[in-house]
Amino acid sequence: MASPVWAQPVAAKGMVEALFAPWDPIEPALIDVIQGARRQIRVQAYAFTSREIANALIAAHRRGVDVAVLADAEMNRRASGNRIPNLLAAGIPVAFETRYNAAHNKVLVIDGRTGSAVVVTGSYNFTWSARERNAENVLIVRGDPTLAGRYLANWDRHRAEATPIHQLPFVP
Repeated sequence: MASPVWAQPVAAKGMVEALFAPWDPIEPALIDVIQGARRQIRVQAYAFTSREIANALIAAHRRGVDVAVLADAEMNRRASGNRIPNLLAAGIPVAFETRYNAAHNKVLVIDGRTGSAVVVTGSYNFTWSARERNAENVLIVRGDPTLAGRYLANWDRHRAEATPIHQLPFVP
């Protein structure tokens, strides 16, 4: 039976790492991936309270990496309790997704469409709770530019419908 057109299967390439919280050090692995970025980082976040991940993104931006963030509007609309103001203050473009009840993606795409592309996805929110209290999972896929391209196309589609923000609180 042929696969449906919407499935668009991608032949697996590269290396896959599976991490599980609370046992595996997910946040250090994410920071390592961010520190390895050379050209571009695209982020989709539901909740974003991790100071360490924000700092890694800011450091990447300062060393010339093109960093841009999409975040759920409802979860991040207030200035207190999240790291969106830090990203904005550093000059990182942030847009809020307002079309959906929940923009629940948790994705990093690093240097997509290159041989060193990295895709990070899973249940892990970029939060203290995900690191310290939750049962979470993350897949890190390295060296698969076709898969990274699919994720970048999805990021672009979401960005086209998102609202750029410049400060918090956000009022739609």
